[in-house]
Amino acid sequence: MTAVTAAPDAGPEVMPDPGSAGTSENPVVSVRDATVRVGGRELWRGVGLTVRPGEFVAVLGPNGVGKSTLIKVILGLLPTAGGQVSVLGERPGRASRRIGYLPQRRSFDPSLRIRGVDVVRLGLDGDRWGIPLFTGRKARREASERVAEVIELVGGTAYAQRPIGELSGGEQQRLLIAQALVRRPAVLLLDEPLDSLDLPNQAAVAALIGRICRRENVSVLMVAHDVNPILPYLDQVLYLAHGAAACGRPAEVITTDTLTTLYGTPIEVVRTADGRLIVVGQPEAPAVHINRHGDDNAAG
Repeated sequence: MTAVTAAPDAGPEVMPDPGSAGTSENPVVSVRDATVRVGGRELWRGVGLTVRPGEFVAVLGPNGVGKSTLIKVILGLLPTAGGQVSVLGERPGRASRRIGYLPQRRSFDPSLRIRGVDVVRLGLDGDRWGIPLFTGRKARREASERVAEVIELVGGTAYAQRPIGELSGGEQQRLLIAQALVRRPAVLLLDEPLDSLDLPNQAAVAALIGRICRRENVSVLMVAHDVNPILPYLDQVLYLAHGAAACGRPAEVITTDTLTTLYGTPIEVVRTADGRLIVVGQPEAPAVHINRHGDDNAAG
């Protein structure tokens, strides 16, 4: 459930009930009354979010509101200016080996000859250049088996031996998700994983992420512009706008009343016959949940 309060100098603020969408399990990510400043500018404040094991959470909002910044806070790459953040019961940055991370989409040169399977393997020992991590025969075999396991999990077995530059965008993204999963993370952080994919691939990758979340009991926190491809799989959404936030179940947050309060201007949420959401009103275009491929800047 969401509650509305007033925030000085930031317009109306929609504050979350951190326990509204979870269970009694200990949270894997806990953000309480957090404030973040970047370059002297306050991006958001009073943000609260509780992610429990196996939950799929989307972070939504226009460009520049701090969606990707939240990922950086959880990774321990950026400190908060106020509030409390814990990840897997520790301060951000202390549990990095239990976090899988897929940054904003990077393109591969078509001439790149490294195989897809080798890209996945980098997620297992790519941070140990020059220091063999798996030296024994058994360890090498187990590593190869794990790489093959996650490639199969994402449906990439048929093309993982091909050069990564020759693969389609959807195939590349599946293997990058496998790379993020190879260390058996408890939390998977995905920054715009559907960006630059066509609609069929968006749907396929969204379904894959939803399946991984349930089957592997991995908590997924995903930055997105368009909620529609992932809407059927979501447990919670965190909507950021104008320095404020709204958090809760999708049906509670993506509504005319909640978004009108969040933006401080009349907003109308329309659900089409096929279940897609359209946000109509004054916010900039990225607040409308349609297919788009704009470049999210460093603030996210």
